[in-house]
Amino acid sequence: MSNKNRVTREEALAYHLDPVPGKYDIVPSKPMATQRDLSLAYSPGVAEPVKAIAEAPETAYDYTVKGNMVAVVSNGTAILGLGNLGALASKPVMEGKAVLFKRFADVNAVDIELDTEDPDEIINAVKLMAPSFGGINLEDIKAPECFIIESRLKEICDIPVFHDDQHGTAVICAAGLLNALEISGKKIEDVRIVLNGAGAAGIACLELIKAMGATPDNCMMCDTKGVIWRGRTEGMNQWKSAHAAETDARTLADAVRGADVFLGVSAKGALTPDMVATMAPNPVIFAMANPDPEITPEEAHAVRPDAIVATGRSDYPNQVNNVLCFPYLFRGALDIQARAINDEMKIACAHALARLAREDVPDEVALAYGRKLSFGRDYIIPAPFDPRLIHVLPPAVARAGMATGVARRPIADLEAYTLSLKARMDPTATILQKIQGRARQAQARMIFAEGDDPRVLRAAVQWVRTGMGQSIVVGREADVREKLETAGIGDAYDEIQVVNAANTRQIEDYKAFLYARLQRQGYDAEDVHKMATRDRHVFAALMLAHGHGDGLVTGATRKSAHILERINTVFDARPADGAVGITALLHKNRVVMIGDTLVHEWPNETDLADIAEAGAHVARELGLEPRVAFASFSTFGYPVSERATKMALAPKVLDARGVDFEYDGEMTVDVALNMDQMRHYPFCRLSGPANVLVVPARHAASISVKLMQEMAGALVIGPILTGVSSPIQICSTRSTSGDILNMAAIAACRIGQRKSPFNRAD
Repeated sequence: MSNKNRVTREEALAYHLDPVPGKYDIVPSKPMATQRDLSLAYSPGVAEPVKAIAEAPETAYDYTVKGNMVAVVSNGTAILGLGNLGALASKPVMEGKAVLFKRFADVNAVDIELDTEDPDEIINAVKLMAPSFGGINLEDIKAPECFIIESRLKEICDIPVFHDDQHGTAVICAAGLLNALEISGKKIEDVRIVLNGAGAAGIACLELIKAMGATPDNCMMCDTKGVIWRGRTEGMNQWKSAHAAETDARTLADAVRGADVFLGVSAKGALTPDMVATMAPNPVIFAMANPDPEITPEEAHAVRPDAIVATGRSDYPNQVNNVLCFPYLFRGALDIQARAINDEMKIACAHALARLAREDVPDEVALAYGRKLSFGRDYIIPAPFDPRLIHVLPPAVARAGMATGVARRPIADLEAYTLSLKARMDPTATILQKIQGRARQAQARMIFAEGDDPRVLRAAVQWVRTGMGQSIVVGREADVREKLETAGIGDAYDEIQVVNAANTRQIEDYKAFLYARLQRQGYDAEDVHKMATRDRHVFAALMLAHGHGDGLVTGATRKSAHILERINTVFDARPADGAVGITALLHKNRVVMIGDTLVHEWPNETDLADIAEAGAHVARELGLEPRVAFASFSTFGYPVSERATKMALAPKVLDARGVDFEYDGEMTVDVALNMDQMRHYPFCRLSGPANVLVVPARHAASISVKLMQEMAGALVIGPILTGVSSPIQICSTRSTSGDILNMAAIAACRIGQRKSPFNRAD
């Protein structure tokens, strides 16, 4: 596996353990604060929807979460290529599946692990719980039991039942195949197709491809015993027999000779270079075995440069990834309250995916993957983080479901439906994706100043292993090595560069530079020597100032005020220098910037205007069109207070500057963020809820951020230090390794920096 995808046991376990065990919580969507709220939510208010549903069962979709709730069901008999490890061991995977539903398509999902290998018991359990859900996603159940279970449940349940290991893989495979054949100049009805791996996914792939036009006589299936031919008895079952071919071929090597397409859902090394060499011109090879494909793209291209290759791996082009299908397939099915997911809906999803791959790729997707993506041999399947998937696939699925009569509640206006799906997009995830994509493209040498902190060391290792660039850690070599060992990532020591002030060749240059800056500020040569050699924050800043790194992240171990004071010995990061701290709050699909959270203690109206410009600049860097509100306890002059006067004057400063973004104030936060409240002031110049809040003082900004973090669980990015000549970012002392990584990415992207690109030193 490539370095950028390496995950150690310790990292994976820590991810699942902290800050709380598992990967999701369940939170109420209605108020639960008062006795009246509880009376409405439970007794006696709950009696009314109970009676309504008893009278008309279809109203369960109106009064409960049923219509947006999927059960992810497994017995753990075929876990992710790990085999039969049991129901309880499958829970982390099923939790992961549940959060993918939410992350990519805003579908609520809960995981259910059934401790039995008896198909009848599973069928009965799912049948009994089916009324609670709008759909059932079967997962990691071994063949042939999965065929029996899904087939029977489809007969007895009136909601979609979908075994993703089969059909999700099949849909993505079919979409990629359509595009690969388009590039090869071949038609699906004419090509010879060989599938290796007669399990759940393999059989589903071949069935769907035949349903999409592949000629049955041109399709051949193989398993571990060779070709499945008519008359064979060894290792056969009814599902394999349905695809038995009339052929003299007996081995996989026989089957692929002259074949146009190889589809593999089998095992590493099953397809050899010698076999590939015998295939037809422009062969299509989908080596989808995980974690190691039947043949690697390098091996295939060594003998057949004309081959189009896809795998299940994220470190190769053309990844066949089920997350491209199941969230969006269920989203479309749930939104029409479908009774089933049929072949027509799967085929519609495959065609929509194929068409999407042929369109221009948004810049943010290219940034996330570190390369330009365009339709061709190395891009036949859309990328999993393509933001268009949510509003392209579900309408196609819904349209097919309505056309085939499985919709309980057809969608009257598909155009409006598409717009509503766009509104479901989570901008918080998109922002982090963009930041890390840009950072990956920048490949910065990032200085991590606090090499004695395990969180910082984890972030430094992640920086390298996620392909962001080079990590330079300030610390003592033996100390860093020991802490890496303790953290369970001792093998990462050689992946990072450890720099120690005690043995740095450039220390005399650093001290001379620092003395020149501070000699008229009361510092003598001895003071400067101690600062440069003993203070890691000063030393790291000196490294950055001399071009021995491209960005600096610090602050995890000391208060931000202390860090900023240290930074100011090397750089100019004071209010008079134009420095501003902007913090991004990400919460419930909303992003709001708050400033100044770092630099200005008690800003006047001119300072507030500067903060507004810095906030607007950061918002645009994060892909948002800024709408700035000057927040106060008064709204447009009432109640009158001297304390609020500067908040009313600041917009006038911006008027004089002629800035190119929306702004207004002073106003209370509810007016700034809630359009219903804002409509009471029709003269307000904001066209929508504010996404940049400028508050009266640093203490107000700090209180606001910490309150949102503690009470609402908001994700905090920042404070983002802007207006400084070099990319420096200061974390909070409560930062996790993920927070530190985000701040490093912001530094690499130079967000808030308005100077020239990196000045790399030799």
